[in-house]
Amino acid sequence: MLLFVLLVGAFGAEEDTALCEILGSPEFPLLSKEGDITIGGVFSIHSQISSPPLTFTDAPEPLKCSRINFREFRFAQTMMFAIEEINNSSSLLPNISIGYKIFDGCGSNLPSTRAVMGLINGPERTLEKTCSSHLSVHAIVGASESSSAIAMLQISGIFQIPVISHFATCACLSNKKEYPSFFRTIPSDYHQSRALAKLVKHFGWTWVGAVRSDNDYGNNGMATFITAASQEGVCIEYSEAISRTDPSEQVTRVVRVIQSGSARVLVAFLAQGEMEILLEEALKQNLTGLQWVGSESWITAGHLATKGYSRILTGSLGFTIRKSKITGLREFLLQVNPKFWEATFGCSLQSSPHGQTQCSGSERLQDIKNPFTDVSELRISNNVYKAVYAVAYAMHNMLKCGQSGEVVKHLQDVNFTLQSGERVYFDENGDPTATYELVNWQRNQAGDIVFVAIGSYDASLPNGKQFTMIGINTTWAAESLERPQSVCSESCLPGFRQAVIKGKPICCFSCIACAAGEISNFSNSAECSRCQLEYWSNEDHSQCVPKVIEFLSYGETMGVLLTAFSLFGASLTLVVSCVFFWFRHTPLVKASNFELSFLLLFSLTLCFLCSLTFIGRPSEWSCMLRHTAFGITFALCMSCILAKTIAVVIAFKAKRPANTVPQCSAPFQRTSVLSCTLLQVLVCLLWLTLAPPFPYKNTAHATERIILECDLGSPIGFWAVLGYIGLLAVLCFILAFLARKLPDNFNEAKFITFSMLIFCAVWVTFIPAYVSSPGKFTVAVEIFAILASSFGLLFCIFAPKCYILLLKPEKNTKKHMMGRN
Repeated sequence: MLLFVLLVGAFGAEEDTALCEILGSPEFPLLSKEGDITIGGVFSIHSQISSPPLTFTDAPEPLKCSRINFREFRFAQTMMFAIEEINNSSSLLPNISIGYKIFDGCGSNLPSTRAVMGLINGPERTLEKTCSSHLSVHAIVGASESSSAIAMLQISGIFQIPVISHFATCACLSNKKEYPSFFRTIPSDYHQSRALAKLVKHFGWTWVGAVRSDNDYGNNGMATFITAASQEGVCIEYSEAISRTDPSEQVTRVVRVIQSGSARVLVAFLAQGEMEILLEEALKQNLTGLQWVGSESWITAGHLATKGYSRILTGSLGFTIRKSKITGLREFLLQVNPKFWEATFGCSLQSSPHGQTQCSGSERLQDIKNPFTDVSELRISNNVYKAVYAVAYAMHNMLKCGQSGEVVKHLQDVNFTLQSGERVYFDENGDPTATYELVNWQRNQAGDIVFVAIGSYDASLPNGKQFTMIGINTTWAAESLERPQSVCSESCLPGFRQAVIKGKPICCFSCIACAAGEISNFSNSAECSRCQLEYWSNEDHSQCVPKVIEFLSYGETMGVLLTAFSLFGASLTLVVSCVFFWFRHTPLVKASNFELSFLLLFSLTLCFLCSLTFIGRPSEWSCMLRHTAFGITFALCMSCILAKTIAVVIAFKAKRPANTVPQCSAPFQRTSVLSCTLLQVLVCLLWLTLAPPFPYKNTAHATERIILECDLGSPIGFWAVLGYIGLLAVLCFILAFLARKLPDNFNEAKFITFSMLIFCAVWVTFIPAYVSSPGKFTVAVEIFAILASSFGLLFCIFAPKCYILLLKPEKNTKKHMMGRN
């Protein structure tokens, strides 16, 4: 059954015409069996190829393949096992036998191209050395490399021979316009690359290095990964490419780039051949301390774990397809032919003239553990198994319908379930559903490397639910139990934002503290968010807290002092009232108009007390009360002074007989005081009715705090109230000024003049101070103006009288009041 297994895969090169002349005639397949239906197979049974020198004078030497790949040989044997299983089935293709022709693609494009030529034409040659037109196979399983599969499709696609790959993952092969006859049982790298990007983001690795195979598989896969990584906020420090045909200097340079980089995570999108070359150089340069993230091509390659590479790769992570069990495969593999026996045990079944050890006969393949006999990780082998069955079901349906030559169409429509319960079908691009296992290289208790599933990725699920982790401890690189860190810049703590450093990737940044009023409440925030209007940032700018509400309260020093002065002024006024009441029958009090004096003292008491309404938290009633109380009490005060001033002027300026003194009637005084006060009351009522003052949170004046103040509602109302008081004060001042030099030992007009000067000075100064004072100081200025003017009136008008009443009683006589000695 096996014509040639492990000997060097040589391909003859002879002169020919047309296409045969370019490629040379294909050699016989390595493995073949006759059947009614023939399935071709192309596997990289050898992983290295030597290019013969071209002299242009002699025929080229045959291509020589070397370095046996036991894993790929197992793939070929799995294909044979599946065909034997189908041939023994009574339900699938009954009475029809399947044959096979399996070629060695050597992991290179040229041998793969020659192999597909051999599968299409067969080994026959005419005397004229022209290619045969007979199609010897109905479908081809393979190849393992994307570039090789593309090379094969350039020829097989012309004849509509389907190629079903078990391992070619390049996303470019999903293009049905370019490759209409291509199918595969392994998902496209489009999904794997995106899954890898989500993986590195999940672990917080935003600064990674990348190395890829310099072919369709590596270049396309890495391009998709870089795009997806950028969308996830992951930056690539470097991206290097190697090929198995590169000179050693190139591989050495790539390892030096990796070693000198600051990224501690390396994404290796490599085929097995390039991976082995890279690892050999990594061992030479002692490349350790990296977290490897691998593609499905090598992440479950058992022979890499059994070699000295495990010291470098322990803790590796990567996505791979789900593993499965194929009943009877191991027993089939152990029935391999003698040549494989010789290669496995390094002995010869016959005496060798080269001194090779002769086999003793006690060797047992069951005792050998290598990638060929190890069926514990049947992932890609299961893909080969599914590919063969897909062809068989397609052929079965085609023959059942009485059709021929439409294998591609029936392959697109296959939908069946294997004995293992796995469902097999292709989407419109010829791809299977993209589901992966996330595996981690861990050491078991025996010290051996095992592949442990720690997560999964299902591309059919909605975004955000595709990638999941399961609760299994992960062993990290370099035998460390700590998760490696791989970032260009350390994380920015809450309260800081990232600032891109000019000329560097976005993952390299400096941390800048958020401005006042802005926060970032999570690490690595790209920008700070501004707090809402009534909130402000806390000290470390990590959260928004309610702004401090500022108003003049009774609990602070300024509020206590103003309250004290207000109560002191009111108390002092009450004392003066008591003094006047005690001396109410004396000439001085009578001359001062007892009734108006008491009314004035009452209004001054209210003026002192109304300042208390300006202290404390503003509310609707306090805002309306403070301004109206202020306006009415001061209007009453000014009305009393005005009435007293008018009385003085009339008393001394009126023309009268010498023995007659005109008296200002009490009703006139009461009427004038009441009229002037009621006019102010009317203004206040209009103000409160149309646009009353109300509590207002002022956020414009101070950004870090809220000033709780009373909005005037109608500024016109406020200035009308204040202007009316000012008008009364000016009238009092004018009249008092005119009567200031009247002949009298006790001229009250003189004191009213001084009091009005102080009053007007205070309120003229108040206006600019009120407008320019910030926050609670606005209220303080208004209270100060009320208290200062009230104290001015009290002292200027009543202090001289109290002085005489209490300290100079001898002057408190009618004769002295009239200026008579």
